[in-house]
Order: sequence, then structure tokens, then C-alpha cells
Amino acid sequence: MRDRLVDRLAVPAGLCAVRPADWLLAAGTSVAVLAGTARLDGRLDVAGAVPLALWLGPLLLARRRWPLAVLLLSVQAVLVFRASDLTDVGWVWPVSAAYATLAADDRPGRPGLPWAAGVGLAELSFASAWETTAGGATPREALGSLGAEALWLALLLATATAYRNRLRWRAELDERLLRAARERDLEAGRRIAEARLEIARELHDVVGHTLTVVGIQLRVAAEALDDSPKEARAALTTAQQVRTEAVRDLRALVHVLRAPGEAAEDPAAGVPEVAALVDRMRSAELDVRLETSGDLAAVPAPVSLAVHRIVQEALTNTVRHAGASRADVTVRCGRGRVEVSVTDDGRTPAKTPVETPEAGGHGVRGMDERVRALGGDFSAGPRGEEPGWVVRAAIPVPGFRP
Repeated sequence: MRDRLVDRLAVPAGLCAVRPADWLLAAGTSVAVLAGTARLDGRLDVAGAVPLALWLGPLLLARRRWPLAVLLLSVQAVLVFRASDLTDVGWVWPVSAAYATLAADDRPGRPGLPWAAGVGLAELSFASAWETTAGGATPREALGSLGAEALWLALLLATATAYRNRLRWRAELDERLLRAARERDLEAGRRIAEARLEIARELHDVVGHTLTVVGIQLRVAAEALDDSPKEARAALTTAQQVRTEAVRDLRALVHVLRAPGEAAEDPAAGVPEVAALVDRMRSAELDVRLETSGDLAAVPAPVSLAVHRIVQEALTNTVRHAGASRADVTVRCGRGRVEVSVTDDGRTPAKTPVETPEAGGHGVRGMDERVRALGGDFSAGPRGEEPGWVVRAAIPVPGFRP
């Protein structure tokens, strides 16, 4: 912010470019000194007012780089010309541009306003002493003459300060707007990352579960095709139903991606559908048992979807990696939280390198991310001394008392 203010107020040291406005100000100051002298009935001598005007004007070309030096040289010139009686009017007003430039300068380590005020007071003090001694003016006449000069100096400093503060305010406003834009970009990036993560979880859960269940049912159908055509037909029907549900879930996800502002189709994935999910995962090789308590239909939609996906992914991992013969699913709703656990009796070592979050498994990682996003607790690991694997999650639901 300070750097922007510096760029607006003055050319940084090392740059010698003179702007067209500086040339106009220099020419205008020279003309103003001569016009002011004539207007106040002063002497327009070739050896007095003219060289002073030609000195004060071009000196302003360096005001951006050396504002204090320009003011000191300008004031010194006025004092010399007045003390030498080469001019007889003007103390502060011929140096107005130099005073304003220094007062508006607020570069780090170079506060211009105190310097401008100090130089002005010193010049007025010298002028007062000179008017009452060498000039022969009475104190009343000196006060009347210098009072207008003092008021003009105060007006210059006030105007320059207001201009400097306005530039500072604009610089601060620009900085706040820039910061707000950066925060919006960061927030947008965070939301995009969260959306991508959610999409990745949904795709992993839907596709992985579908392929696993379809594979189970196709294996059952292949084994029972000759001996039990009816069982094979039922297995194929189940596989077809799972495929249809997966297509519906994927369509709902694609609908959200294509039209995020519209309502998406409602994928049948929630706590009430856990029973149907367990039925699909049950096979001759794996006995899946479900235990529930509480009002499952009253669970809020985000938590309900998370519980469904956790059971889905845990059972999918059991079928894929554990070689288990039994799995127990428990869903409890009550006391302001929903608790879910999936336990199997499979081979723990076979799953551990694949499904632990530390090893980078997407299934367990996705379950953990779902639960953490809802403020819950998640754990997955061996059952301890008994063979098998257990997945547990507890998701709080404030104000929920089924």
C-alpha cells in the first residue's frame, strides 16, 4: 500500500523523468510570480522579480525527486531577494508549489508535512523580524502583512494533507479490494478442491461397489447355471438391479456437474437403503448380518448418505480383500449421533497394506474424509486378537433425538 502511495506522490529516487505536468507547473509558477508582483504593486525589475521567477519555476522540475531541497532553495531565494531589496512583495506565496509538494510527500522515512510546517514557520519568523527592523514596519503593519501569508501557508498545508490522505485512502481501498479478490480466489479454489474430492469419493464408491456386487452375482450365476437355473436367474436379476442403480447415481452426479444451480436427481443412497445394500452383498461365501436401532428415516440427508457410503465401501473391501465368511453391520441412531460399524472375520494381513490411509488406499481415505467433513470420528483397523477387520464411524447430529 505504501509503495503505491509513493508511486502516486513522487517519482522514486533514481528516476529522472520529468512529466509534462511538471513543465506546466514550472511555467505557471514563473508567470504567477510576475503576475502576483504586478497585482500587489511590486517592482517588476529585470534584476529582481524576473530572475526570481525564472529561478522558482524551473526549480520545480526537480520537486518530485528532491522536494525538501527544492523547498529550501526556493525559500532561500525569496529570503535573499527580499533581504537584498530586489523584490518588495511576497514571502510564502511565491513558493506555494514547493510547499504543497513537500507537504504531500509521505515516503517512508521522509515525512514531508512536518518539514514543510517547520520551514514555513522559520520563513515567517524571519519575515516578521525583517519587516519590523530593516523594513521599518510597525508591529501592526507587519502582522497585517504576514497574517495573510500565514493563512495562505496554513491553507496550502491543509490542502496538501487532504490530498495525501485521499491518495492514501485510495491506496488502502485498492489493497483491500485486492485482498478481497485474493480471498475469493482462495475460497473458490478451496470449494473446487472440495467438489473434486466429493466427486472422486462418489465415483469410487459407486463404481467400486457396483463392480464388486455385479462380480459376485455373475460368479453365483456361473456356478448355478447348470444345477440351479432359477438361482442363476435371480443372481443375474440382482446384478441388473445394481447396474441400474449405479447408472442412476452416475446420472445424478453428472447432472450436478452440468447444472450446479439446479436440483439433482435423488440417488437412492441413505440409511433406509442399507438393508437392501446388505441383501445385495450377501452371498454363499459371505453371510452379512444387519442390526439397526433408532429411527433410520429421520437421519439428515448428508449423514444418511455418509452412513450408506461407509457401509457400502466397507463391505466392498471385505469382499475384495478379506476372504471373510461373515460380516456384521450395525447402525445405531440416538443421543445426538449416528454410529455405524462393519466387522468381518477375514484375513487382516491381506487388507492392511491396501486399505490403511497411511498406505494410500482410496476406500478408507474416502470414508475418513466423509466422516471428518461432518465433524465425526472414524477408525479402521484389525479387530485386535481376533481375526478380521472393523470399521467404525460416529457422526454427530446436533438437536437430533430419534
